Amino acid sequence: MTKIVTIEQMRATETAADAAGLSYTEMMNRAGRVVADHVKQLLEDSGDTRVAILVGKGNNGGDGLVAGSLIAAETKAIVSFFLVEARDASDPLFAAIQSAGLLAVDAATDGEQGYRVLRTMVANADMILDAILGTGAHLPIAGDLEKILRQVDRALKERAADHPRPHLITPNQPSYSGRRNPFILAIDVPSGLDADSGALDPLALHADATITFEAAKPGLLSFPGADAVGTLHIASLGIPDKTEPLASITNTLVDAPYVHNLLPKRPANSSKGTFGKAMIAAGSVNYSGAAALSALGAYRIGAGLVTVAAPQPVVPSLAGHLLEATWLLLPHDMGVLSKGAARALRKELAGYSALLIGPGLTQEEPTAEFISALFQSETPPVKVRTGFGAASEGQSNADAPKVKPRAGFGFAPSPIDAPEDKNEPDVPLPPLVIDADGLNLLAKIDDWWTRLPAHTIITPHPGEFARLAKIEDEGDLKANERVQANRVALAIEKAAAWKVIVLLKGAHTVIADPDGRVAILPFANPGLAHAGTGDVLAGMIVGLLAQGLAPFDAAILAGYVHGYAGELAVMYSGNPASVLASDVAQHVGDALTAIEAAGA
Repeated sequence: MTKIVTIEQMRATETAADAAGLSYTEMMNRAGRVVADHVKQLLEDSGDTRVAILVGKGNNGGDGLVAGSLIAAETKAIVSFFLVEARDASDPLFAAIQSAGLLAVDAATDGEQGYRVLRTMVANADMILDAILGTGAHLPIAGDLEKILRQVDRALKERAADHPRPHLITPNQPSYSGRRNPFILAIDVPSGLDADSGALDPLALHADATITFEAAKPGLLSFPGADAVGTLHIASLGIPDKTEPLASITNTLVDAPYVHNLLPKRPANSSKGTFGKAMIAAGSVNYSGAAALSALGAYRIGAGLVTVAAPQPVVPSLAGHLLEATWLLLPHDMGVLSKGAARALRKELAGYSALLIGPGLTQEEPTAEFISALFQSETPPVKVRTGFGAASEGQSNADAPKVKPRAGFGFAPSPIDAPEDKNEPDVPLPPLVIDADGLNLLAKIDDWWTRLPAHTIITPHPGEFARLAKIEDEGDLKANERVQANRVALAIEKAAAWKVIVLLKGAHTVIADPDGRVAILPFANPGLAHAGTGDVLAGMIVGLLAQGLAPFDAAILAGYVHGYAGELAVMYSGNPASVLASDVAQHVGDALTAIEAAGA
């Protein structure tokens, strides 16, 4: 996986690489070559494309000068340069563009004319390379840089006004002329983005794509800055993997080759038992679909058998839509799981290799009692019957017909028919995932994490995380906004404190292990912002746990496949607004196929 490094860590890595013999000049040349090659792929044979390169005064500007020289020499593009700061003729990078006869104007000269050359350059460009500010930029932008970026913004707006109808580009017919806006490619980071925090200056250039080097930077994955990144590409400069501090970094960005190595093997002589049995305790009368979506996710990711443990009234409506699942009918109170369901569920867990608790449970009092009873060392006897003729909780069973448990129809044995053996230990919980209302109910229990098996996976969204961590509103900031503002650090801190794997959902999902490892997913997809997509994800995680993956690996692989499937669902639907959770589940197989191809 690609490392995620801070500005200071990247500087220290480059310093160490230079000391070891990979000079700054060579790193700059390699960066310029990577950018030029990427531009050449984009341009293909698109003719006399105009490429404007905005050149800062630091190493980032040097990358732009190298790239521009190569583009001019190796393509038909018309390349021009705008220099934030004039460069001396003795500068070999500047001398190269002069000897090639390429247009270059500096800010001091153009500023005297009201930046007319800059505005013309931007307004006429088919592609802009943003090499103004690198990772060392400080916000807010002020002085001459503010004037320059304001002029760029003005030129882009004037251009958009002159091109009221966007030019459609198809993958088979790339074209960069006639666009409403030029294609903007940022080198290392978009100018105006804080590479550590993700803060974004109002005048920041919003890129269509960003090429960053050797490692991802936190600000490229944090909002609002991530909105300005476009498609993120990470390119190697050839720095050896053992170079410190890069070698010691544990924060990583997940990629397809890495998750390919996590895929469970599917031997030809396997059976359903080969791929594990997953139990999913989920659903209620008002949220029956959550259980079905979770089961669908578990099956799509490859689990051998999935059993849905749900309140008895929920099952008839689901069984006809989810033909592959088996069913465990649990004690309930008005259609929600009740306290008696805890022991009934535990007694059926033998032989199951993973358990999911939570989707669609509701937060009713009987279900809160179920969660409390399930996550404790001893569960008291329960005077509850389920099935035909059973009494409800709180009622006497004295007059109820003595109906034997109907295990053949999926009923959990009623404790009154199977008296508790006080010497019989509870079946230990298998590898565990807790999602949705399971988390909301846990949050109401003091020191809830002390009740969970080690390395349980929890999958909160920011609001649920705030409740679990007792984070409250502060001033104008809502609790979930406070979580969003510090996602990675909070996930790391609480994973260690709670001794659980935290999968903090959202754009660029964060997965933190108690041992300090952190993985961030590369997906920020509004198509996943629909009810039920989290249920599919939770089911996929439990499906991988059932197949024997370690919890941290299961969370990473499920999260990546889920995110990839979400992107495919958007592509096939044509619009993220129209994607349903079931669409995401439908494309899990396509995502797996693509990942397998990436590792071939």
